Amino acid sequence: MERGIFTLSLDFELIWGTLDIFGPKGFRNICEVEKKEVIDRLLKLFVDFNVSATWCVLGHLFLGCCRERNGKKHQEIKRPNYSWHKKDWFTYDPCSSEEKAPIFYGRGLVNKICACEVPQEIGCHSFSHIIFGDPGCGRETADSEIAACVRLAEKEKITLRSFAFPRNDVGHLDVLKKYGFTCYRGPEPRWYNSCKLPHFLKRAGHLLDILTANEPPVVIPQITASGLWNIPASMMYFPMHGVRRFIPISFRVNRAIKGLEAAARQKKIFHLWFHPTNLADQMDKMFKGLSTILECVSDLRKKGKMDVRPMGALVPMS
Repeated sequence: MERGIFTLSLDFELIWGTLDIFGPKGFRNICEVEKKEVIDRLLKLFVDFNVSATWCVLGHLFLGCCRERNGKKHQEIKRPNYSWHKKDWFTYDPCSSEEKAPIFYGRGLVNKICACEVPQEIGCHSFSHIIFGDPGCGRETADSEIAACVRLAEKEKITLRSFAFPRNDVGHLDVLKKYGFTCYRGPEPRWYNSCKLPHFLKRAGHLLDILTANEPPVVIPQITASGLWNIPASMMYFPMHGVRRFIPISFRVNRAIKGLEAAARQKKIFHLWFHPTNLADQMDKMFKGLSTILECVSDLRKKGKMDVRPMGALVPMS
């Protein structure tokens, strides 16, 4: 690469990302804020700084409404068989409309993203946040999820090429290849992600990186045996809810700037990612921090040290 690259990917999922853990009430308020304010503010920020991001959209958010057919919700989706989730995967789907149950549907917001004056890439985040890498997700389940997403996107004349796995749990790359995907966001290349560690130890490793201000990794696309390109994450811009609200915003910003400077210096990629929901709590602080990061991107770009590209634009140059 001639210069460093800044890539930003977003997991756009509204309430679907936490339904299996907290049910429909756990993150309802945050998702309502995301829907009403966060997306508009993000798009304005991307226009202000001329940033083309990759929005990995959950397939169900392409819908403006849905309903049961023959007494079953989304019968086109083959259910997973998880050891930790015994309810039907669509138990909480209201089978309603965006007007009546807005945090379950996102067609209006997807249209806004597509209409942004700075072109945005629409990627995929599965249809219903099924965990692809879990043994309970068989190939038929993965295939049905991806087929539904591709079908809905094609109706909007959108071609899906980039993928972000729910919970970053990679699986069934052959299915993605079958449906024309070219790349996905892999986990951050850190020691705690490459080991078979319990989830709480991985979180502890991530927290240690943050508190010690470790420079996040910068990456290059990697071809996999499936023929897909892995564009690993460098850093998540993590939220300010729960215990993480006690971590100053400066910790997030300073690590990101270290990553950007490393990418410019080494002519590699700094791949930042987050959920739009991450910005819904302590919203002004979170947006101020993100603005500071994008100011750094803008400065490096003006100096000829950095380009900004969505995930899908990285594959041809690799």
